[in-house]
Amino acid sequence: MQNARKIVTSGAMAIAALAACIGGAAAPAHAADVIQEWANVKAPPPPQLQAVTVDPKTTALVLVDLVKPICSLQRFAHCPGIIPAAKKLLDQARANGVMVVHTSTLVPDIGQSELYPEVAVTGDEVFLQGYPDKFLRSSLEKTLKDKGITTLITVGVAAQGGILDSDITAAQLGFNVIVPVDGIAAQDYYYEQYTVWDLSHAPVVANKTTLTSTDMIKFTPAIAGKQ
Repeated sequence: MQNARKIVTSGAMAIAALAACIGGAAAPAHAADVIQEWANVKAPPPPQLQAVTVDPKTTALVLVDLVKPICSLQRFAHCPGIIPAAKKLLDQARANGVMVVHTSTLVPDIGQSELYPEVAVTGDEVFLQGYPDKFLRSSLEKTLKDKGITTLITVGVAAQGGILDSDITAAQLGFNVIVPVDGIAAQDYYYEQYTVWDLSHAPVVANKTTLTSTDMIKFTPAIAGKQ
């Protein structure tokens, strides 16, 4: 009886050892994670910019957080440099009757008076405060859809915050999104680079997003001052 018990035990141990060997042989090698491979990652080629022509009646220009306390050399070093491009696009939008939306932040609470004068609110243009995602807990979606807007042109700061967050939501809500890369800013070019890469490659979002520059945007003829 004792010999039989030894044979059973030895057999079980042999089976367990064989299973361990088979399992070990079949297990894939552990892949390095992104942190371990960080220094070896090479940036892909830049996305291609496209010329676009938009319909003023169904397009809105959204100027994201172009307020002096945020759009500054201290906070977002590249931001003051995009003000001329934003103003040029704003002037063209106004001349073609495009809906204009200005935004600022709730945290911190920065009001309309802090907008750069070159891109300040005029007439019946919309001003709203919100989180980095300007659609979050705001009336922006309803405001745009009530006006029949289907396309957004977004410029401003921060590329990796207000621009990226708002544009991702806009695309998922069904809006077409146009991003002039010379009209967005962040602390440095890496933030801007991964923003445009994500917008042009993220599932769903990429199909609704067009990367361009302010000089490559044209408006179809419209009566000045009319929407």
